[in-house]
Amino acid sequence: MEAEVPTDEPAEKTPTLELAQLWLLRHGQSEGNVARDAARGTDSETLDIADRDMDVPLSELGREQARSFGEWLAGQPRDVRPEVVLASPYRRAAETATIVAQRAGARDAVHLDERLRERELGVLDLLTQRGIVARFPDEAKRRRRLGKFYYRPPGGESWVDVAFRLRSLRDSLVREHADRRVLLVAHEVPIILMRYLLEELDEQQALRLSSEDPMPNCGLTTYRRTGGRLTLDRCGWTAPLELADTAVTDEPDAQIGSR
Repeated sequence: MEAEVPTDEPAEKTPTLELAQLWLLRHGQSEGNVARDAARGTDSETLDIADRDMDVPLSELGREQARSFGEWLAGQPRDVRPEVVLASPYRRAAETATIVAQRAGARDAVHLDERLRERELGVLDLLTQRGIVARFPDEAKRRRRLGKFYYRPPGGESWVDVAFRLRSLRDSLVREHADRRVLLVAHEVPIILMRYLLEELDEQQALRLSSEDPMPNCGLTTYRRTGGRLTLDRCGWTAPLELADTAVTDEPDAQIGSR
C-alpha cells in the first residue's frame, strides 16, 4: 500500500454562500396597532381586539401603505427587485406581502414561513402594562429583574427564543437562495432580532434598536452583499410611502405591556 505523498498546496476552500441582497419589511399598520394607540394614556388593562394575534388584519391605512410600497417597487429596475418573497403567516404580514407582490407584478407566490411569526406572549397576550402589573404582579417583577431580552412569559417566548428560530431561517435562506435577492415581510421584534444576528450585536445594542430606532409600518431595512457578506444599507426607510403621500406610522404591535 503506497503512502500518501505530502503536498504543500493549500486545500481548496469551499466558497462561502451568501444572499445577493436581503430586504426586511415590517407589515403595514394593523388593527392591533390602532387598538394599541387607542389604549395609550387610558386606565385600560386589556386591548380591545377580538381576533387571535395571528388573525389581526391590516387597517385600511395599512393596506394603503402596502400598496404604496408595492407601486414603488414596481418602478425599480428588475435587477434590484426581490426574486424571493417570504412572509410571516400572521395575517397582517401575509396580507402586506401579497399586496406588495401583486402591485409590483411579482410572478412567484409569496411563501409563508412560521419562523418569521411575531413573538408569542403566552398569558400576557392582549394585556397593557397596567394590566400585567394588576393581574400578574410576580411576572412584572420577574421581567424587571431579567430584562425583556431574556424574560419568557408563561406560555410565551423571550427575545432569545425568537432569535433561535431566526438562526434556523437565516441558515435556510443561505442554503436555498444563495446569490438571490430575498424579501422578508415580518414584525418589529423579528426584524430587530434579524439585525441582531446579521450585524452580530449584543443584548444592549439590540435593545437600543427597539427603544431608540422605532420600526415604522412598511419601513424597509436592506442589506447588500459587500466583500462576501451582507452589510446594512438602509434602516426603517419609508421614502416609498412619503413619495405617495401615504401616512407613516410607527406604533408597536398590539401587545404593549411586554415589549
